[in-house]
Amino acid sequence: MTRFLSLVICSLLFVAPATGQDSIDLMVDGVGLSIGDSKEVTGLRLNFRDRAMRRVTGINATIWLPYNNHGGDVHGIALGLPSTGADNITGIGSALMAVAANEDAKGIMFGGVAAGAGNDLMGLAAGGLGVGAGRDIEGIVTGSLGAGAGRNLEGIAVAGLGVGAGNDVKGILVAGLGAGAGNDLVGIAVSGVGAGAGRDVTGIIVSGFGAGAGRDATGIIISGLGTGAGRNLTGISIGGLGTGAGDTLRGLHIAGLGVGGTNVRGVMVSGLTAGGHDVYALSIAPAYFSVDHGGKMRGLSVSSYNRIQGEQKGVTIGILNYARKLSGYQIGLINVASNKDRFRIMPFINFAR
Repeated sequence: MTRFLSLVICSLLFVAPATGQDSIDLMVDGVGLSIGDSKEVTGLRLNFRDRAMRRVTGINATIWLPYNNHGGDVHGIALGLPSTGADNITGIGSALMAVAANEDAKGIMFGGVAAGAGNDLMGLAAGGLGVGAGRDIEGIVTGSLGAGAGRNLEGIAVAGLGVGAGNDVKGILVAGLGAGAGNDLVGIAVSGVGAGAGRDVTGIIVSGFGAGAGRDATGIIISGLGTGAGRNLTGISIGGLGTGAGDTLRGLHIAGLGVGGTNVRGVMVSGLTAGGHDVYALSIAPAYFSVDHGGKMRGLSVSSYNRIQGEQKGVTIGILNYARKLSGYQIGLINVASNKDRFRIMPFINFAR
């Protein structure tokens, strides 16, 4: 019986075009079953491939995507066996292969291969390979390869390879390779390789290799290799090799090899070296700590070699301590203060006011 009914339905899908009719309609007061390329239906509509459909309220089931990327609106369920599409889908879109809205999709979208919208996608969407929207995504999306929005993404996006948005992201990104935003990222980004934003990051970023922001980063930044910001990095950063900022480094910053910034405020802990130009911080670097020529050091530095080529107003502790201008304390085996007329080189301790 099941096979017989399936054969009848499939046959009817091709009867209407063959007889010159758009569809075969079994309706009562405009509600019922339509088989073929009908324009407006409330109920169940079955068609091979849409060309004339304007609006379906109920279930629209097709075998393939619409002709010329044109379709009407579906309010209810868009069902693809294996693919389906419409201009706008409000409700549920589900297909064995692909489900697509040429304009907007609102609700739940699932495609065995792909799911997406030409403009905006709002709700829950999952694609066997990828999910995307030409403009904005609001909701939860996931794809085994990629998920993203051409403009803005607000919500949660998870993908096996890459996930992100061309402009701004507000929410949570999780990807096996890369996660990021072309402009600003507010929220959480976790990636196996790289994560960040072209402009500003506010939140938490965790990455296997590199993490950072083109301008400012505020929050917690953790990376297996390097973390950084083109301008200011504020909060906590941990880099397997290095961490730094083009302008101000503020907060707690830890790295395996080097930590530094033009201006530093807070705590620097490095496995090897640390430094900056204007440093007001606690710095711990076993090998080397430096302040650039004309810079200033305030706070405490513990390193084998503390080299202050500007003014030191804090305390340095090390084997060799050097300051072009000393207004603080040097504690170490050899202490050099170039600005002093007497006792310029002292063992164990040197100081000046």
